[in-house]
Amino acid sequence: MSDETPVVKAAEASSSSQSESGSGSQSGPRSGGHSGGQGSGERRAPRAGGASGGPGGRGKFFRRKKVCKFCTEKIDAIPYRDVRLLQGFVAERGKIVPRRLTGVCTTHQRRLTRAIKQARNIALLPFATRY
Repeated sequence: MSDETPVVKAAEASSSSQSESGSGSQSGPRSGGHSGGQGSGERRAPRAGGASGGPGGRGKFFRRKKVCKFCTEKIDAIPYRDVRLLQGFVAERGKIVPRRLTGVCTTHQRRLTRAIKQARNIALLPFATRY
C-alpha cells in the first residue's frame, strides 16, 4: 500500500502543473484585452456561414472530396431491379438524392435517375411515402 502513494502524488502534481501552465497562456490574441498587435481585429466576431468547425469553433471546416461509387467499383450498367442499391440514392420521402450530396459523377447520376424512375414505374420503389 505504501508503493501506491508516491505514484498518486506524482500524478496529482503533474496534473496540477499542467493546469497551471495552461492558465498562464491568457496573454495571447484570444484574451479579453486588446493586445494592440497586428491582426488583433480579425478574431473579434465569428464568421457567418458556418465556416468554422471542429472543437471550440477553431479551424476551417474540411470536407473530403466525394468519389463516385460506380466509377470506383467499375459498374457501368445500373440495374433498375437492384432495389437495395437504388434505395441508397432515394431519400426517406422518395426524392432522388442530388449529386452534390451523394458524390456520384454526372453520367452515373443520369443512369441512376433513369433506373430509379424505371423501378418506380414497375412498383419496386415508391414515388412518395405517406406522412
